[in-house]
Amino acid sequence: MKKANDSSKEFIKSNLDLELDKSFESACMDPDFTSLVTRLKITGEVAKKYTSRLQDTVLELNNCKKCRSLLECKNQVEGCVSYPKVNDDRLRFDYVACKYKNRDLEDKMYSSNVFEEPEIIKNARMADIDLTDKKRAHVIKWVKKFYTDYQNKKDIKGCFLHGSFGSGKSFILAALLNELARKKVNTTIIYFPEMLRNLKESFNDDFDVKMEMLKKTDILLIDDIGAETVTGWSRDEILGTILQYRMDSKLPTLFTSNLKLDELETHLANTKDSIDMVKSRRIIERIKQLTDDLELVSENRRK
Repeated sequence: MKKANDSSKEFIKSNLDLELDKSFESACMDPDFTSLVTRLKITGEVAKKYTSRLQDTVLELNNCKKCRSLLECKNQVEGCVSYPKVNDDRLRFDYVACKYKNRDLEDKMYSSNVFEEPEIIKNARMADIDLTDKKRAHVIKWVKKFYTDYQNKKDIKGCFLHGSFGSGKSFILAALLNELARKKVNTTIIYFPEMLRNLKESFNDDFDVKMEMLKKTDILLIDDIGAETVTGWSRDEILGTILQYRMDSKLPTLFTSNLKLDELETHLANTKDSIDMVKSRRIIERIKQLTDDLELVSENRRK
């Protein structure tokens, strides 16, 4: 009886393998399919296991070629492509946002409460930065160098700009990113406490897409870190995940804060449930790897 069961299982497995081979051979007739497999640098055996999923990716990529807006999107998740990432001999499929989805998300991030003075931040330009305050000289010099180096495609760090309230930290760095955005650089500016609230409300909507945008945008400015209420989720799952990805990918990340790094470390360690200096220190070490430490102490311009 056992031999009969084993034979039956082998027969079913053999048929499944044959069906898989046929499906893969048929898919390989499509040049877009073979191009994707080549681009991923995977073997035929690996690709064969994911034939159906890879075909879905090809279909969605082709949909994107003809698409002109989110309203025209034909993909399963609006504004996204289910795209594979190679992990050893396995593929993991993540939703990657298109340019129209990213633009839509960026607009949503700029809700009326994102910044205390949102219109000023949105419209900030380097030409509008006050150069008369000598206390700003070292920051202005850093901004100009970053602007030049980034356009020359140099591998550069962002900055952790901390200092007194109302000294213009957000305006100066927003002006830098706005100028680069005009050069077709994908930049994202987020007010950190509002970003956390936004993500918390997105669990059943487009949380993954927003996280991908924050991880992968060319330049990210995290404004007013240290003003948020710390939780293990916000520190480890959100901030830690974003910073680790950007550090590994060498993507410039900028911060503004009213706290120095050692003060921020204490702040991040304290949640309502516990004190964890080890996890806080991990975040600080990532920030140090990503940035130059700059201080701006000046008059309060919000007066």
